[in-house]
Amino acid sequence: MFNVVIVDDEKPILELMKVVIGRNPNYSIAGAFMSPFEALSHMAELKPDVAFLDVEMPLMNVLELAHKINEMSERTKIVFTTAHKQYALDAFHVYAFDYILKPVTAAAIERVTNRLVKERQQALPVKKEKRAASVTCFGGFEVRSPDGELVRWPTRKTEELFAYFLCHPGKDIGKWQLADMLWPDMSEERASHNLHNTVYRLKKILKEQEIGMDVLKTNAGYILETFGWEYDALAFQTFALTSEGKEREPAWAERLSSLYKGPLLENKDYLWKAGLEETCSKQYASLVGGLVRRESAEGRWSQAEQRLGAYLALYPLDEEMNQLLLDVYAQSGSTDKLTRHFARFEVTYLKEMGIELPKAMKERINALQSESRDKRT
Repeated sequence: MFNVVIVDDEKPILELMKVVIGRNPNYSIAGAFMSPFEALSHMAELKPDVAFLDVEMPLMNVLELAHKINEMSERTKIVFTTAHKQYALDAFHVYAFDYILKPVTAAAIERVTNRLVKERQQALPVKKEKRAASVTCFGGFEVRSPDGELVRWPTRKTEELFAYFLCHPGKDIGKWQLADMLWPDMSEERASHNLHNTVYRLKKILKEQEIGMDVLKTNAGYILETFGWEYDALAFQTFALTSEGKEREPAWAERLSSLYKGPLLENKDYLWKAGLEETCSKQYASLVGGLVRRESAEGRWSQAEQRLGAYLALYPLDEEMNQLLLDVYAQSGSTDKLTRHFARFEVTYLKEMGIELPKAMKERINALQSESRDKRT
């Protein structure tokens, strides 16, 4: 709502404006004056949002009045009212937000109101929605605060402890299991002391960075409380527990496979991650294979090719997926693509593995090339 002051030296017009403006729900009339001097005497205390000023007041030049009002309250918008259109001169625009021709109508007030409301909305600070923190375990290990800032860990062991908890969500992990995992060559007393301090540091940084998780003490050790959070490694853990039938749901498989950006905790030399890393990569392969077979059955060759390309960018020597891509090329009649990809794969395989491709695979490729050529002819 806008607080309003009206200044007009003609009482009938002043009363009319009070009625017209007062009927608009966007306004509250703080004062109505016939004398510009009286209006000025109250301006400092009223500090209105809008001042409707009559142009033809003999007691004071309206530009002077507008100037004085602006000096007392810079935020006050000046709206001139005049019976003569010729008074809408450029000079008025030095101070005026708008002007209205008399007789003042509800439509004219509404037009000014729309401008006022629009300007106020534009001036309001944009309220930024608070983002959630983010945790990424595939293709590296990255934790960011709600502000998007990368979390800096006080020690490497603090980072590793959090990574371990993230890979074992909801599990009560024994104190000595954690101590032995982080400090295998240290005495029990020192390892216990270090674990206590590391858990404290982890809890502190989770709270300070608003990560939205906590490490809780249990009788045997500690457990990570995620409070309903979902992150990539947790999604794959859920897949391992409830995968029966899920791989047949395309939307679910699509979403899960999109979370996989590379090996679990890539570039982290944690000894304990090896088994988990292999399990997750197999799950990813299963998801991709299922989606590609569905896309191939529906003739969506381009999607199948792109999906396999993304997989092979991570695991270029995977024989099964390379074979699947060659199958896609053969089935879609893309003989040239089949030949080029096989040639590249054969060279890369020999260079990286030091051996030639298995004879059975070569024979399979030759058969696919023949089938593809037959389809084209």
